[in-house]
Amino acid sequence: MPTDIIMPQMGESIVEGTITKWLKKPGDKVQRDEPLFEISTDKVDAEIPAPASGVLQEIKVTEGTTVGVNTVVGTIAVDGEAAAAPAKAAPAPAPAKEEKREERKPAAAAQPAPPASVPPPQESEDEESRSSPLVRKIAREHGVNLSQVRGTGLGGRITKQDIMAFVESPSAAPAASPAAAAPQASSRPPAPAAYPGDLVPMTNMRKIIAQRMIESRRTSAHVHCMYEVDFTRIVTLRAKQKTAFEQRHGVRLTFMPFFVRAAIIAVQQWPIINASLEGDNVRYHRNINVGIAVALDWGLIVPVLKNAGDLNFLGLQRGITDLGERSRSKKLKPEDVEGSTFTVTNPGQFGAVFGLPIINQPNAAILGVGGITKQPLVVTDKEGNDSIAIRSVVHLTLGYDHRLIDGAVADQFMALVKKSLETWSEEIG
Repeated sequence: MPTDIIMPQMGESIVEGTITKWLKKPGDKVQRDEPLFEISTDKVDAEIPAPASGVLQEIKVTEGTTVGVNTVVGTIAVDGEAAAAPAKAAPAPAPAKEEKREERKPAAAAQPAPPASVPPPQESEDEESRSSPLVRKIAREHGVNLSQVRGTGLGGRITKQDIMAFVESPSAAPAASPAAAAPQASSRPPAPAAYPGDLVPMTNMRKIIAQRMIESRRTSAHVHCMYEVDFTRIVTLRAKQKTAFEQRHGVRLTFMPFFVRAAIIAVQQWPIINASLEGDNVRYHRNINVGIAVALDWGLIVPVLKNAGDLNFLGLQRGITDLGERSRSKKLKPEDVEGSTFTVTNPGQFGAVFGLPIINQPNAAILGVGGITKQPLVVTDKEGNDSIAIRSVVHLTLGYDHRLIDGAVADQFMALVKKSLETWSEEIG
């Protein structure tokens, strides 16, 4: 008897999920716990493993469809059933596709085609919805058939990184051979560069981001203050200890735990920064749960480092690295993105001097980290003499809810963050 594939419940408050991508097609062999399909909920995007080994017999819920939890979305034929499963599931859509091709191009019907030639036209017809104008332009310039490129974006969408990786890979050359390119040219003319005229539906994650950002702007009285920090001491410290740290602990040494640790020190001094508003009451949270904004190819997510105030520097680095890796590999659980009390975002990694971040509800504040650059600064020595020196500088921005936090408190908080970073003396392990 086939094994049902169930839409899982990814948390107590989650009642539905959207299938964004099937990683297998009917007739493909699957192993138990192998990633089978991807889903998007209002909490996380996740890869769902196969419940059993066998052959994917049937897909009952197509990509882009939202269904309730515990819905059967497909079946896996196991053991002796596996051989018969593809014969029932796979041929069904093929004749319909061939009939369409015969209606459009009668001349092609006179020449028999092997079964493997049916999928490419289908992929060709879907390439506009699976790629951007830029991706299609790059593909045309390099003679690449997009049906041969595996998309890693949401819903199988082909990103710029996907097409460039394919073009640069050694296996890309055979794909552009005349034998492979001829069916593509005869089946459909190249799509015109419609940029910027593409109209594509918003992904589930993008809809959620849009909704929450608007809600935050409508809810909180946003105010921002920015501080310039001489980051030279930490840049020098990291450069000296980076290799030893990574060899000793098996984890990369980044700048993020320095910022998080400095924020924790300041939060302990000014707990209102870690509070939230509940009606006419202020909730002072016992724990400092730091949300770490992670930019993904398909959107933005804020996993939460729980009880960050109880962690030492190494614990912060390990926790931040783990959250980042699981965010990018779609291994987060709903509880990983719940319960933040303060958020840190890092637009500086892309070169921004500073940002004015929107508060992550129900937090009262968010710390934005700008890019680290070398600049001339006036430096005062112990004797009070001034000189100009080249220093590593970072601009930090605090976005805060003025309903809860006054400007004086925000400035004192940031002054302590600045001092902690400029006079860093903690051991990093």
